[in-house]
Amino acid sequence: MIVCIALVLRCWLIEIKPPHFDEGINGWFADQMTANGYYRYDPSNYHGPLHFYAVFLSQTLFGREVWALRLPAILASVLGVVAMLRFQRFFGAGVARLAALAMAVSPGLVFYGRYSIHESWQVLFSILFLHGLLGLWQNGTRRDFFTLITAATGMVLTKETYLVHLGCFAIAGIVLWVWQYLVPSSPAYPLAHQKWGRDDAILGVGIAVLTITFFYSGTFRDFGALRGLYQTFTLWVKTGVESGGHHKTAYDLVGPLNYYWIAIMARYEWPALAGLIACLRYTAPSDARLRYTAIASTGTLLAYSLISYKTPWCIISIIWPFYLMLGAFLKEWADRCNRRRVWLIAVPLIAVSLAASIRLNFFVYTDDSEPYVYVQTLEDIRKFTDPVLTAAKSQPDGYLMKGSIILDSYYPLPWMLGDFTRVGYYKKDSMPDDWDCDFVIVDTSMEAATEKKLAKPFYKIPFRLRSGQEDCTAYLSAARFSEILGSTVKIIPEAMTQQ
Repeated sequence: MIVCIALVLRCWLIEIKPPHFDEGINGWFADQMTANGYYRYDPSNYHGPLHFYAVFLSQTLFGREVWALRLPAILASVLGVVAMLRFQRFFGAGVARLAALAMAVSPGLVFYGRYSIHESWQVLFSILFLHGLLGLWQNGTRRDFFTLITAATGMVLTKETYLVHLGCFAIAGIVLWVWQYLVPSSPAYPLAHQKWGRDDAILGVGIAVLTITFFYSGTFRDFGALRGLYQTFTLWVKTGVESGGHHKTAYDLVGPLNYYWIAIMARYEWPALAGLIACLRYTAPSDARLRYTAIASTGTLLAYSLISYKTPWCIISIIWPFYLMLGAFLKEWADRCNRRRVWLIAVPLIAVSLAASIRLNFFVYTDDSEPYVYVQTLEDIRKFTDPVLTAAKSQPDGYLMKGSIILDSYYPLPWMLGDFTRVGYYKKDSMPDDWDCDFVIVDTSMEAATEKKLAKPFYKIPFRLRSGQEDCTAYLSAARFSEILGSTVKIIPEAMTQQ
């Protein structure tokens, strides 16, 4: 039932919102794989190649549709919920199910699980990495070892922030070791006898290196791109310090410390916030595995708080362990008192989270007053894309229409118009030479200059691409779109009048 809830929330009306700015870029990268024959890794892109290959596969199988663009992220997000359920092996079924349910209905995990971006993969592999660590700690089996290696490989293939997560997992081990001397854990869970050996290590690490090389080198076609594995961190550290325009100043405290993520949790993620508070319990004598998870999760939150560069989708990489902390705390409380009291906390938290998730994902998904709605393409874009795509599908030469997009920021249009073969993209300081087009898009401030260059009747359609950007104007050829747009007001360009 929990997995079904996760599926429904992530799949229902999946095309209700237009492609996001970053989705357009990710889809465009997948299109370039079709054009070039492989993915050319660029360290300044700050993301590993795995998601692009997944999008390429999905689009190849199912076509260039919005739902196909988002399908890989949906699958990764749902698999994250499935992986959360598997923590019953360590913490019991009640803890795992409550954590998985909170994850299934989380406003952020649902919202960004419906986006074609990398973060859902990072969450999945981070969960599997903790599985592997706890498994080696508790059982030491070969399966646990290979789970750990697989998860680490997936994190490297997904996003450069793997260094933050792996670093936090490592530092948490050191902190736990020191804390054991101050306040011993109970039970301590000593490290189990390890059942994997040297041959397993060689095999696991060898396959991991081969897999990373395969994807980063463009399926062995561009070995020079492997330098990007370390070059990206020079660029990433510079961006992380300078924020790159993504510094959330509204929640600053003192110096670099920032409680933006806690404020986000207070607004949307009540179960995660309750789990963060529950981490305080594990400073006292407690299960060493839960104490380690509490240290690693709060350490990750601190690390992301110290980084000036903040985009809201990073929240899902931060909050998932707090669901385990909440579940474990409530289970302990239930074991000590009347179980009905536990539901007085759990049910309202889950209900509030579900209500916020439904509201965010199905009603205010383009409202930029919502912090999660960030550089989101507005539904206004359909005023342009609907008639253009309708004409393309209904006219024999529809995809041969000629178009000029003259905007300083035009994504996701290159992906949305990716099947058109004669569309040019220009900045405002590099205008096209030929204005004999079937459609043109410009910033509204360029209307007068544009209309002087148009030499035939056009429909004039104002629209907004996204917030924080100048309003746009689309010009659609009357000859091409008259049957679709009907009696919409036309303009007669000045050049036409002079003739």
